[in-house]
Amino acid sequence: MTQSPTRRARLTGTIEIALPPGRAFTLFTPTGERTWARGWDPQFPSPGTDETEAGTVFRTDHGGKASIWAVFHCDPGRSIGYAVTTPGERCGLVTVTCRPFADGTEATVSYDLTSLTPGADTDLELFAAGYPSFLAHWEHAIANAMPGDHQ
Repeated sequence: MTQSPTRRARLTGTIEIALPPGRAFTLFTPTGERTWARGWDPQFPSPGTDETEAGTVFRTDHGGKASIWAVFHCDPGRSIGYAVTTPGERCGLVTVTCRPFADGTEATVSYDLTSLTPGADTDLELFAAGYPSFLAHWEHAIANAMPGDHQ
């Protein structure tokens, strides 16, 4: 029996952060995301000295979804890339690139995800349809987490 093809979503968008790129970059590291993402609590099965080093693995249980992440690329202060899988649901890549913009940083956030089963297609389609709102939430949550008035 041949399985039906599953969905793939390639999504890219930008957010603005009222911090210089080097500082904004830290908000997208595994533990840096704790600063602004409610419930984000990465667990490292083999803690190292540099959580942004390629090959670093961590687990999350965020939004009711258990996922396994691995850093595959890091250019400190500029960009970081993760391979991520939510077993039985989806797998793919997440990258964040920070560059100077006006008085702060423009962060480009890209997801390239494939559902692992036809049953997971709907969730992936909903995620893709809501991607602009998802990024707007990130931008708002980051602004609210920063000291001072950056909203």
